[in-house]
Amino acid sequence: MTSVVGADADSDGRNVSDVVGVLVLGACAGWPLISAAGRDGRPEGVLLAVLAVAAGYAAGRMSGALLPVAAPCAGALAGLGRACALPQTAPGAQVTTPLGQAGAVAALLALATGGACCAAWATPVPALRRGLRLLAAGIALSGAVLGSAAGCVASTAVLLCSLAAGRIRHRGAGVAGLALAAAVVTGTVLAVAANVLPAGLVSALEGPLDARRVRLWRDALLLARRNTALGVGPGRFGEVGGAASDALAPDGKPHSALLQQAAEQGLVGGLLLAAAFCWLLYALWRSPRTTPVALTAGAALTALAVLAAVGDALSFTTVPAGAGLLAGLATARPWATAAPGG
Repeated sequence: MTSVVGADADSDGRNVSDVVGVLVLGACAGWPLISAAGRDGRPEGVLLAVLAVAAGYAAGRMSGALLPVAAPCAGALAGLGRACALPQTAPGAQVTTPLGQAGAVAALLALATGGACCAAWATPVPALRRGLRLLAAGIALSGAVLGSAAGCVASTAVLLCSLAAGRIRHRGAGVAGLALAAAVVTGTVLAVAANVLPAGLVSALEGPLDARRVRLWRDALLLARRNTALGVGPGRFGEVGGAASDALAPDGKPHSALLQQAAEQGLVGGLLLAAAFCWLLYALWRSPRTTPVALTAGAALTALAVLAAVGDALSFTTVPAGAGLLAGLATARPWATAAPGG
């Protein structure tokens, strides 16, 4: 009887997370249209990203139920292949660091590492598990080959978190830790943009971040403060941002997902982006998969959140699609382990 009650509770929790996901993604799709009204905004990019997350999540739920080991492994290989091809897709100014596609490459490598580690935890075969972990290590090392230091560091962090996840008994503590890490990075970005940190600390951060990026962040925060309600309109930062008009950002983006949302869609846009991340962590907390699988996916998504907070990773459709796919894989209930009759 206890197991039946527990199964019903898990099912209720998953239903709640699914409903929350529909509401959050629906709001993320609807608000850009409201923000764009009367401001000559271009919400197509945001809508495409939301669609990519939803499609990836649905595909992950289905493929993860059918192929709990093969699907994340295939996703990891696809992510690695895409990361290797990405720097050659649009040669020119956007490829160069610290702005441009470097963040997308790093994000894809982190997600690919998370997929390989999830597959490793899902298989009961020791030899296959070791092979998949070697694949994850190879993906992390490929960051150095591709010249992506951020990708190498992010992928290594995901791999280490995945190994540590096997020792964590209560996933709630792990999920809370991931949320705290993302909040600390986000708070630091906002503090740098607001110029409220001590001068010495700001100087130390401007080195790895690059002064141009910091100027873009401050422009975005200034626009967000002046247009708190609706923002300047989706896709319009490059038209009204001071640093962008000086050709510091040839792609017209502030290179921080949160600050771009706040500048272009106002306070609500920034809150919706944070809500989407919190929903993914909540879905992983309620996931029927084992704790190591859920926390591994959470670590990869947190690495993506960090990269998106300081870069332009989410502007490449492959990245939000990969994030949705990984989250779907880590929240799917494999049919082979489902209880008969429910």
